[in-house]
Amino acid sequence: MIPSVRGPISPDNLGRTYMHEHIFVLTPDIQQNFPEEWGDEEERVADAVYRLRALAAQGVHTLVDLTVPGLGRYIPRIQRVAEQVPELNILVATGCYTYTDVPLYFHYRGPALTPLVGADVPDPMVDMFVRDLTEGIADTGVRAAVLKCAIDKPGLTEGVERILRAVAVAHHRTGAPVTVHTHPGSHTGWQVKRVLCDEEGVPPDRIVLGHSGDTTDVDHLSELAEAGFILGMDRFGVNVETTFEARADTLVEMCRRGFAERMVLSQDASCYIDWLDPNVRAFVPDWHYGHLADDVLPYVRERGVTEEQITTMLVDLPQRYLAGHEE
Repeated sequence: MIPSVRGPISPDNLGRTYMHEHIFVLTPDIQQNFPEEWGDEEERVADAVYRLRALAAQGVHTLVDLTVPGLGRYIPRIQRVAEQVPELNILVATGCYTYTDVPLYFHYRGPALTPLVGADVPDPMVDMFVRDLTEGIADTGVRAAVLKCAIDKPGLTEGVERILRAVAVAHHRTGAPVTVHTHPGSHTGWQVKRVLCDEEGVPPDRIVLGHSGDTTDVDHLSELAEAGFILGMDRFGVNVETTFEARADTLVEMCRRGFAERMVLSQDASCYIDWLDPNVRAFVPDWHYGHLADDVLPYVRERGVTEEQITTMLVDLPQRYLAGHEE
């Protein structure tokens, strides 16, 4: 059984699954101290319900919300939304999101104390992640289904490496699958392989390398797929440093090379993200939940991607990946 916001579900009930989305991406310190930025709570929830109902109407059954600490995760609000969209399974994640350092909270906790006390000190992040996966997040009763961390252009900083290793330990304790935000232009997937797989023993087929579709280097992506990783082609609509055609044509070529069984699809979209000035959204008009079904799938079908391959990427592979979570 796989934990969702409304309770455990059978893998057979996942259906068409978007593997890397968000509902709200927020900066809690700003929201708590400058509430006018957020606006009206009821309006925000109602807007999310409207958007997610429209997504479900396209035949999507499951959304994986990869919003973790560092991205403003707040499960009570997600519960309110989920109760009003019963036709959509919402899965949530645990972990920690940073490109460089760990949050200040952890600076003098866990391994950071080892040089001071002269003995190894366990990382408190591990128990936090495990508790989210096995008992529930805070007092909500909602269990996380996925572990999430990140490595971006700065590479394997000390803080990023610490979080990767904490995620690996939590994976081994729970069996939960792992998604890593990566920067494929810097080939950070190989750093993920060294730390998580070679040194920490996480099987690559339990890891999604998020944002792999940000590159058109299909030879690099092919090597990662051949190494056993799942590639997240999951930023359709974010066409700022690339184009719609570049993203879609990369997917077409990877399918032509036989890697449909190593890719999952999504958009990394959200109902609201406070990282962007509202005016910026005008420059990414396709960055929304409907883009994949409305625009991407018709385009790739016309260029030879089969219905069987689409089902593999949207149904079969997500089911296998998520079903590895242990009760």
